[in-house]
Amino acid sequence: MTSVDSQYMAANGTALATVVIVGRPNVGKSTLFNRLVGRQVALVDDQPGVTRDRREGEGKLADASFRVVDTAGLEEAFDESLGARMRRQTEQALDEASVVLLVVDARAGITPLDRHFADWLRRSRRPVVLVANKCEGRAADAGLYDAYEMGLGEPLAVSAEHGQGLAGLYEAIVPWVDAAAVTAAARGEGDGSDDDAGVLQLAIVGRPNVGKSTLVNALLGEDRMLTGPEAGITRDAIAVQWRHDGREIALVDTAGLRRRARVDGRLEKMSGADSLKAIRFAQVVVLLLDATVMLERQDLTIARYVAEEGRALVVAANKWDLVGDRGAAIQQLRERLETSLPQLKGVPVVTLSALNRSNLKGLMAAVVGAYEIWNKRIPTAALNNWLRDVTERHPPPLAPNKRRIKLRYVTQAKARPPRFVMFTSQPDALPDSYLRYLENNLRDAFDLPGTPLRLMTRKGDNPYDPKR
Repeated sequence: MTSVDSQYMAANGTALATVVIVGRPNVGKSTLFNRLVGRQVALVDDQPGVTRDRREGEGKLADASFRVVDTAGLEEAFDESLGARMRRQTEQALDEASVVLLVVDARAGITPLDRHFADWLRRSRRPVVLVANKCEGRAADAGLYDAYEMGLGEPLAVSAEHGQGLAGLYEAIVPWVDAAAVTAAARGEGDGSDDDAGVLQLAIVGRPNVGKSTLVNALLGEDRMLTGPEAGITRDAIAVQWRHDGREIALVDTAGLRRRARVDGRLEKMSGADSLKAIRFAQVVVLLLDATVMLERQDLTIARYVAEEGRALVVAANKWDLVGDRGAAIQQLRERLETSLPQLKGVPVVTLSALNRSNLKGLMAAVVGAYEIWNKRIPTAALNNWLRDVTERHPPPLAPNKRRIKLRYVTQAKARPPRFVMFTSQPDALPDSYLRYLENNLRDAFDLPGTPLRLMTRKGDNPYDPKR
């Protein structure tokens, strides 16, 4: 059904070299990742172990473009603990690496864990560049000299936070960037097309521990995201390039969103802000529910935020295999949505089990359908025929000044989401109840279920009438 497209492409369509950043926790890997991609993407905090899932982006240094991968801090763990699962994520990233950047903290000096993972990387037979980070000022001199003893060649002195030493990093990685370009040319890759055109931006959101990362892994067909019984494993909003039935999709896994009163600490606030940012940049949002505790108040809060941001919404009830009376459960869910989310009347609802990979096709069909409705454009002539009919059936009420409100003309200003402008004699006098009547009728007449609509009023005559 699906395939993962893990290769970033250059402007001419050729595959880019993959630069993987590794190192023990809190040496500045995510800061270096943000520096290379040119924007604040990965969460950065003084607390060790912020990064858990690996994050990808397109890096650039001077004229060199490459795929860069940020990884979790390497830990010496081989059981089923969270640390061990994070280590396996890093190992998967190394399997795809063209070159590895081993980052150490020059201010803290070389630790036994740094030496251990230097030995491990040597055994992996991947090209390794040793990066001594935090080298601003003389406090890092001792650690920089100690880095020579790791046997990985001359360490590069950089400061990811301040952008120092990037010229040396460019010289170190450009041979692998050039080699990837030569290999791609030999394979005949690259047709000059822009592969990112028309990419569907899809975000998976919801409360903690509803199965968002499990769903992303099920869609991708691989263990790309960390999962487990612990709530709040995902901290960053992680985007993965993916192809589904020939369509390019940027699939974003997000951190769980809890009620504001329950948010604990700066890191969780940052994670929540990252998830809200993912919603704002998405085109379609899947709100994932736990079917065993269906549609709590926080779920409705998230759905309303999606509507306010004008994103297309699909509601997905996960863990459906654990539900006893399924008929009663789905009826209760639909009734609650109808009552609590009138602004998204007819929002598509899908039941699934991410763990068992059931009804994933139904979910993606709903996503594509919601995306098409979100992009829908309606001819102006059809809209004005609708306006004439709907006002004949139910004319607008009298204004407070006892004058009849005239609705003269309507047109669609934009799509994504559908936005309509209606010209009227007294826009401020139209009551909210009548505007809701028009919006609901518009949704039914032109088959616009579930998508947020914007119906705005303006004073004036038909702007396209030549007799004006």
